[in-house]
Amino acid sequence: MIRRRHTLRAAVVASLLAVLTSGCSSVGYYAQSVSGHLKLLNAARPVSEVLTDPATPDALKARLVLSQRIRDYAVTALHLPDNASYRRYADVQRSAAVWNVAAAPELSLTLRTWCFPVVGCVAYRGYYEREQAEAEAKELRASGLDAGVYPVPAYSTLGKIPGRYFADPLLNTFVQWPEGELARLIFHELAHQVAFAPDDTVFNESFATTVERVGATRWLAERGSPAARDAMVLLASRRADFRALTTNYRDRLNALYLSSVSDDDKRRGKAELLAALRTEHATLKAGPWQGYTGYDAWFNGVNNASFGMLAAYTELVPQFERLLAEQGGDLPRFYAEVQRLAALPMDERRRALLRAAPWP
Repeated sequence: MIRRRHTLRAAVVASLLAVLTSGCSSVGYYAQSVSGHLKLLNAARPVSEVLTDPATPDALKARLVLSQRIRDYAVTALHLPDNASYRRYADVQRSAAVWNVAAAPELSLTLRTWCFPVVGCVAYRGYYEREQAEAEAKELRASGLDAGVYPVPAYSTLGKIPGRYFADPLLNTFVQWPEGELARLIFHELAHQVAFAPDDTVFNESFATTVERVGATRWLAERGSPAARDAMVLLASRRADFRALTTNYRDRLNALYLSSVSDDDKRRGKAELLAALRTEHATLKAGPWQGYTGYDAWFNGVNNASFGMLAAYTELVPQFERLLAEQGGDLPRFYAEVQRLAALPMDERRRALLRAAPWP
């Protein structure tokens, strides 16, 4: 299944502090952000309390115990922040924490951005009610943009809001995921608290994706059950197929959009490429994926915004992996270098990171 990134995984970067101190967007948007975030926090209880509650189902208790083992590992082995994040649990009574809206021009893969205090400009806009997200996407489509709505199971407040009450909680939207996927998500969101560069979604998400991959690999090797390792191998195989397929078509679409043919020819070429993409997905699904439906929603709604969001989460991962290798796999040294890069102006940051050549 595509999680927060195509989910994308993928993840919202939200800050209640930004919401409360900003005047750069509509009052209505910020009102739903404050209200939605506070409702989520109000629903959260300490994991220890949920575990001792007789009304808590045994299956949920088992997952919460596992989540705390993963959370402890994040601190002791991965050197991620030791704070109150993911030490509370909330059932938000819905299938997603928020719904993100992303948009791109009809003939471009460049994502539109929205700007906020503290976090800067990001390539998505989050809503706690799906209907509001769909309404926003409808308006964007009416203006000629490709737009999509993506369920997001979790988001990070970046550790910017002090106090245990405001710490990011575990949610029903992801706590029942397979062990490896649960670990990936927790490591990803905690990574956002380590380093964050305002106005650079690709840098932030690619860094967090690198941490989640490394962290989950180490967790499964050192602490995971054989069943969890087997499940992750299967998920990783499908994810690799998905990545290869979508990267191929993303590159072909980008080449088409940058070509000198007319806009009408670009529109026809776009339609042909998206149709061919869906056909190849159907072939994978009927063959090696054995009927797996986890990517159906993405392919059914695929457009330029979908491809743009995929790139945001993975484009710089090879460079971050090389940077980690240059630090001998030492995560604290890696984090320090990423923090140094995050403090640079964007152009200088990107040049420095791209000098860390990807693995061959």
